Amino acid sequence: MELKWLEDFVTLAETSSFSRAAELRNVTQSAFSRRIKQLEAWLGATLINRATLPAEITAAGQSFLPVAQDAIRAFYGAREALQPSSKVGMARLAALHTLTVTFFPEWLQTLESEVLDIRTSLIPDRGGIEANLAALIDGEADFFLTYAHSLVPFHLDGERFEFLSVGWDRLVPVAARHVRMNRGQTAPGEGLLDRAAVGGPELPYLSYGSSSFFGVALGRLFADRPAFRHRSVHENTISAGLKTVAMRGAGLCWLPESLIRAELDAGHLVRASTDDQWCLDLEIRLYRHRGSQGRIVRTFWQTAKAVGGYRP
Repeated sequence: MELKWLEDFVTLAETSSFSRAAELRNVTQSAFSRRIKQLEAWLGATLINRATLPAEITAAGQSFLPVAQDAIRAFYGAREALQPSSKVGMARLAALHTLTVTFFPEWLQTLESEVLDIRTSLIPDRGGIEANLAALIDGEADFFLTYAHSLVPFHLDGERFEFLSVGWDRLVPVAARHVRMNRGQTAPGEGLLDRAAVGGPELPYLSYGSSSFFGVALGRLFADRPAFRHRSVHENTISAGLKTVAMRGAGLCWLPESLIRAELDAGHLVRASTDDQWCLDLEIRLYRHRGSQGRIVRTFWQTAKAVGGYRP
């Protein structure tokens, strides 16, 4: 028996759709169906009538549903009560790496001005959207601190998860003052993207890859904007790592403004475009599982709600 099987079944009961439930649980439909079958095999009972659309819960499933819901609450409550002493009284947050550098320290200081005794434990960024969400979904974290944008929708069940808007930032295209191009040549970084978008030279591009939040967002932004020739010369899911490479003139890069204010002011990085449509306005969200009702979790959530939106 695995706890995620029970959570899968409850989600399926709420949606009456294998495809929708799989989407909310952030797994493929085939993997989701396999886990439901594993639960049924363990119980020795059929929980879902698969011959109907939408899917119907059988009589056995109706009887088991409140048991599954109570078991989920009991397991999470027991886990919170049994946390090792080093974690007692700590709000556990999964967070994107850039936010732990740019947003979290000052935001936490603001929260502490409201509640003096706030203690937190950060789970390192796991490098991909699904991997980071899994920390919240699987109960390893009480909260998930992340960027949000309409280009990267999160498929989280609103009945089980909720979020607060806690801040804003902006992703902007930048480069060093001089960028190394082909054959040892260099080009001014300022306006580099604007020149490339009207038939200019192929640009060296510093990429986030395809699975990170910024990687997905930029892939969809590029699909909606004028094409420009570029080649990926370096990849890193961590913004701070890309910033270091960009400052050495390696190529064009999109970075959060909060991360590069000092470098922009000093001229170590310059804006590669004057067109705001190449920028992405980012919301910063704090997600939590509605079923997590411990005192520390409630206090942290209510304090974040009272503080409201914060711009780093």
